Amino acid sequence: MPEEKDSPAPENLFKAEYLGSGTFTVSKPKRRKAKTRQSQLKNPRRGSRK
Repeated sequence: MPEEKDSPAPENLFKAEYLGSGTFTVSKPKRRKAKTRQSQLKNPRRGSRK
């Protein structure tokens, strides 16, 4: 079982900035390449040939 860390996440990982009239700029960490590859393999694209 993975061990949980007591330290909070660094503040520069997730950030949302309000620009006005319901507009936000959101910055968050990118997905790992291995994770995106596995999700593409396990979830075939919708509408592709069977």
